[in-house]
Amino acid sequence: MSRAPQPFDHAVRSDERLVLDAEAVRAWSARTAEALGRERAAIDAINVFPVADGDTGTNLYLTADAAHRAVEAVFAAPGATGDRAPDTADAVRAMAHGALLEARGNSGTILSQLLRGMAGVLAEGADGDHLARALATAASSARAAVAHPEEGTILTVAAAAATGCRDGGTLPDVARRAYEGARTALEATPGQLAVLGAAGVVDAGGQGLVAVLGALLETVTGTAPEALPPSPAPAPAAAGTTESCGPGGEGPGYEVLYLLEAEDAAVELLKARLDALGDSLVVVGGDGLWNVHVHVDDAGAAVEAGIEAGRPHRIRITHFAAAPAPEPHRADEAPAHARGERAHRAVVAVLPGEGLAGLCAEAGATTVQARPGEPPAGDDLLAAVRRAHAREVVLLPNDTDLRAAAATAAERARAEGIRVALIPTRAAVQGIAALAVHEPDRSFDEDVVAMTAAAGATRYAELAVAERQSFTSAGVCQAGDVLGLIEGDVAVIGQDLTDTARTVLDRMLQAGGELVTLVVADSAPPGLAATLETHVRRGYLAVDTVTYHAGEGAPPLLIGVE
Repeated sequence: MSRAPQPFDHAVRSDERLVLDAEAVRAWSARTAEALGRERAAIDAINVFPVADGDTGTNLYLTADAAHRAVEAVFAAPGATGDRAPDTADAVRAMAHGALLEARGNSGTILSQLLRGMAGVLAEGADGDHLARALATAASSARAAVAHPEEGTILTVAAAAATGCRDGGTLPDVARRAYEGARTALEATPGQLAVLGAAGVVDAGGQGLVAVLGALLETVTGTAPEALPPSPAPAPAAAGTTESCGPGGEGPGYEVLYLLEAEDAAVELLKARLDALGDSLVVVGGDGLWNVHVHVDDAGAAVEAGIEAGRPHRIRITHFAAAPAPEPHRADEAPAHARGERAHRAVVAVLPGEGLAGLCAEAGATTVQARPGEPPAGDDLLAAVRRAHAREVVLLPNDTDLRAAAATAAERARAEGIRVALIPTRAAVQGIAALAVHEPDRSFDEDVVAMTAAAGATRYAELAVAERQSFTSAGVCQAGDVLGLIEGDVAVIGQDLTDTARTVLDRMLQAGGELVTLVVADSAPPGLAATLETHVRRGYLAVDTVTYHAGEGAPPLLIGVE
């Protein structure tokens, strides 16, 4: 099919690129970061959708800057010269991956998906026809990533860019058509989205995308497009309809973002759960790595949903509005628990060993002791939650096998009006790490996120003595052998507990670490803790060690590495 001529059709100049090679991608990523950095404040100023929090320009810039740094890393890699020099596929994939890892906000998350959609096509070819296909794929994949797409947004601008160049052509021609299509669509956004019309501004995310495509056009043609006219400040009449978020406002109170390692099927279930919790849901990525963005009132529930789907990390939570301050406590008034009232917040932790339970109780936790062969049931955990007598409770099961019982107890407590966050800690050392960063004075969601991050950053190991001959992942063990379990799997079989502990520590510290936690039971050999502390101090100069005594009823040694 022949395409209709356009006003900007022209013969290709000698200084224009016909192929988007790796160096061109590098230049494009640099110009994109530079353009968004230059326009950041102007884009922030017109940010009224989906939330008027004035950070769309900043989020786009930070995302683009991360993408550029990822491209530069490819070029700076050892041996990245000659026959091993980066090609287009290397560069565009790095650009997309860097954006995915560091995507910020609603707009940055969508931009990362646009780049990912383009990368898949440009890795196969980098001429004008491939660029046209890449833009079409980018627009459709970005729209699919948004739970409830709206017209008059960055999605509309992306679709217009793809439509403008759908018939292909030379690389410069496709880049021009895409840019012009996006710019025309941007000007029409106030008539498509009521909140933009009321504020008298174009869509902030869409304006950012026009800057991205303008950087691409300049890279391909060597000529920068004409600058967009300055955008007026949003009309005051729009403020009341766009800035009321959080407690007492019109929208969710928190923006939650995290990277997630998960399978496709789990992500589909996660989308449904998060969609029911809030709005502005965007889930981008693939191949086991995703970037999740959502606006919710219950940030803890959004993080917990991610934990159930896979492994969330790089968790970021932003308040759209501050929660109302608690009523002041009079100096002559008894504390809440002394008056029989509910405390504000409590932590309930399951712990092996009397000494460890006592230690955590001193730190303010309500403890449940797990005795050998007698794991607590769901009723025991629910009783502990009730005993904590708090409006908000963080539950630390500290054992993989207790996850189902803990989840049941949490649900039953919620039905009684208690706000419960279950952090699925798998070992006591993870619970200790979580409790160490617990701050009851900050918001519940922030506290849960900090505790979840601390637990997730702690690798764990356990030393135990085999009771019988059995097959393990490290080979056959005999009764009386010392087993070194790392993350729940037998990794080392030894004859001496101290020697085996040193081997386990070395294996764990090969992956790095800043703090080693040793939890020693009464059944451990005398001097074990001192021997291991010396071993760490001599072999790992930057690693600190802390030791706790578990008393009776715990495994001989628990190890945590943060």
